[in-house]
Amino acid sequence: MLESVGALTGSPWIYAVVGLSVLLDVFLPVLPSGVLVITAATAAAASTTTVTAAAGEATRRVPSLLALILCAATASVLGDLVAYRLAWRGGDRLDRAIARSRRLTSAQERLGTALSRGGGALVVIARFAPAGRSVVSLGAGAAHRKVKEFLPWSAVAGVAWAAYSVGLGYFGGQWLGASWLGTAVSVLALFLAGALAALVVRRPPRAAHAVPAGH
Repeated sequence: MLESVGALTGSPWIYAVVGLSVLLDVFLPVLPSGVLVITAATAAAASTTTVTAAAGEATRRVPSLLALILCAATASVLGDLVAYRLAWRGGDRLDRAIARSRRLTSAQERLGTALSRGGGALVVIARFAPAGRSVVSLGAGAAHRKVKEFLPWSAVAGVAWAAYSVGLGYFGGQWLGASWLGTAVSVLALFLAGALAALVVRRPPRAAHAVPAGH
């Protein structure tokens, strides 16, 4: 994969490929969008290092790390918004599908509680969990949460995820080189963050303390 993505780094098509992968990832969580972002960032780190060593200065920086972050973050937010709107208009069929899924029902309840209290940390954390982005976006839409409650947190989540993924790929490429080892270590760090996020998302909410009789 590293060689294939490396061949695209000199072309603007790399942004289209990354953006499309991240956009569709909300509907097809099996797409390796995070791996693709990391690989592109690793290739960017390698190309920058090579040009600097050969010419004494960086004459090109393709793909641009900032543009890569903005591309991945924008595609993430757009995908969330599309899933949110589709779930909003899903009707009774989607409601029944969510009711049959304990995972979706639990996520919908927790998300509603978090947003109603003015906190959307769950949206940000779920962005790193496998399929967490899909569950949260669909849950918010199906529960008819207000877009002003959901979208800002989706934007924070998209930027955080994109910056983290690009940072992993770039620094992995700088420290370990543009090799399978560097990419594998960066991807492993992304998966570890996802596993930790999944534990937090799946943790049942704290039960409210019972009020003693007479108080």
